[in-house]
Amino acid sequence: MQEKSNIVLLGMPGSGKSTVGVLLAKRLGKRFIDTDLLIQEQEGRLLSDIIREEGLDKFIAIENAVNASVVAENSVIAPGGSAIYGKEAMEHFKEIAEIVYLKLSYRSVARRLGDLTKRGVVFRPGQTLKALYKERCPLYEQYADYVVECDGKKIGETLELVRQTMGK
Repeated sequence: MQEKSNIVLLGMPGSGKSTVGVLLAKRLGKRFIDTDLLIQEQEGRLLSDIIREEGLDKFIAIENAVNASVVAENSVIAPGGSAIYGKEAMEHFKEIAEIVYLKLSYRSVARRLGDLTKRGVVFRPGQTLKALYKERCPLYEQYADYVVECDGKKIGETLELVRQTMGK
C-alpha cells in the first residue's frame, strides 16, 4: 500500500488538534487544514451560529459533507471533534490519511474547555460533557491508526510524541 501523505488529528475539543496540527505541519513541511474554518468559510458564519440556527443534525450533515470533500495532499488536517459522527467523512479520511487520536482523560478535557456553546461544540440538549466524552472516545479509537496519550503533556511534548508514534 502506498504511504499516505496526509495526517488527520482526531480528538475531543480542547485536545490540541489545531495547535499541534499547525506545529506538526511546520515541522514536517506539510500544509495545515482546519476543517472548522472550511465549514465557516462555506457557510459564511461561525460554527456556534450554524449550530444555534440550524440545529445539531443539520450541522453534522454540513460538517460531514465538507469533511468528505476535503481534497488534500501532503497535509495535516484537523477536523472538529464531532467529525466522527460523519460516516462518509471518516471513510474519506481513512482513505486519504493516517489518523492520529490525541487522547485526553475526561478530567483534562473538562479543565481545558471553557464555555462549550461559544466553542461550537456539538452536544445534545441536556447532554453532559462526561456523557459526550463517553460517547465519542470509542469512536475516536475505532478510526485511529495511532493513539497518542496527551495527558499532562505540553504542546511541544505532544508534538514530539505524535512524531515518534508515527515514526516521522
